[in-house]
Amino acid sequence: MTLFLNPHYLAPVMRTVLVDIGPLAHLSGKGPLVGHGMKDENQLIAHGKGIVIQNNQIMKIANSEELIDEYGAPNTVLSDLSSNSNTIDRVVSLGGRSVIPGLVDSHSHIIWSGDRSREVRWKLNGKTYSEIASMGGGIVSTVNHTRKSTDSELFDLGKKRLQSAFRSGTTHIESKSGYGLDVGNEIRLLEISGRLSECDNLPSMDHTWLGAHAIPKGVTHNDYFESLISEQLPAVCEQGIARSTDVFCEPGWFTVEESEDILRESRQSGLSLRLHIDEFADGGGGELAAEMKVDSADHAHHTNDEARLKLNDAGVNTGFLPGTPYTMGEEWPNFNSMIDNGYIWSIASDFNPNNQILSLPFLASLLVNRCRVDPLAALVCATRNPAETTPHPSGMKHGRIEVGSIANLNILDSNNWESWCNRPSETPFIGTMIEGKYISH
Repeated sequence: MTLFLNPHYLAPVMRTVLVDIGPLAHLSGKGPLVGHGMKDENQLIAHGKGIVIQNNQIMKIANSEELIDEYGAPNTVLSDLSSNSNTIDRVVSLGGRSVIPGLVDSHSHIIWSGDRSREVRWKLNGKTYSEIASMGGGIVSTVNHTRKSTDSELFDLGKKRLQSAFRSGTTHIESKSGYGLDVGNEIRLLEISGRLSECDNLPSMDHTWLGAHAIPKGVTHNDYFESLISEQLPAVCEQGIARSTDVFCEPGWFTVEESEDILRESRQSGLSLRLHIDEFADGGGGELAAEMKVDSADHAHHTNDEARLKLNDAGVNTGFLPGTPYTMGEEWPNFNSMIDNGYIWSIASDFNPNNQILSLPFLASLLVNRCRVDPLAALVCATRNPAETTPHPSGMKHGRIEVGSIANLNILDSNNWESWCNRPSETPFIGTMIEGKYISH
């Protein structure tokens, strides 16, 4: 028997219509944006627009007056968008407030426990990262604390960190394992990461296996390297949570040759590739990242100019992490040279025990006010460009505001889009829309 639905009984289509938007930083277009086009306000900022959102998707962008003619005058105040309503078309006036895309954090370490604050004085006294590790600090210290923590404790810590990132406008975040450093604990951290990604009103997540983060105590370097390929990688693939592999390719940690072996095995197993490179010295990671055509080569603090060109020619995003040199007391790379050379680049938080910063607006403030990077270029580096290396789980575009993209956007508490990076001590956003649902800050 065939059943036919009476159209009168179909659920009404629920829409949210935002009108009277001030400057709209839509950042629309195909692929990553490079060069001086990253600063082109005429191409990337629109005025007098409105947005129609249906379910979790942007359906239409048009002149505000046109949308008011089509859907009616504003009938809902912004603060009421968070509540359930029977109104079919909720039309909201933003009163000239600026709107930018949801921010995309493409490099973070969310799940770990412990406190390494004592390392601050060691750094001030001239101890290197390697020396601090030999003194009982560093990654291995965090591993010890993390292994002793319960799943519930780690889940709660991760959730609080994601909530903090969301208050600062992040709607999608990449998170790595790497503080378990054995099969059972690496799988456990990824499982917790997977559970966190199912929570409502938090950034969606992109999961990365970083078993090659350091060598755990009590295991030889060679034995641990072999176990990464023979034990951890198969277990990670069987679990199916991680989308990517990452390796800490740095002198004193994993060599270029070891990193290449791990990356090749991971690619054959169906995982995408990322890479930590050249954080402390130019160790050849840039050349490897270019050869392997990884999605993103991050840190890249000391990568030489020839390798930077190779990375760009290979289509590799250079992921700069401004918070790390900030907390380590080091100089920043020349970000503007990336613009001048037309190279692909982005920024991310690198949230970790030594760099507990989850605010991309704060990091953009560092770029703008300390490194003289144009605020629009900084915005591209925190939205459209990192979105290319960390796809949204829905399969829809994100990191931009255009028809067909996921409805992730930030509403500024200002009529100027530049304010997104000029309030480093607080969130610049009055609220964030994530997958079509508005959450007030």
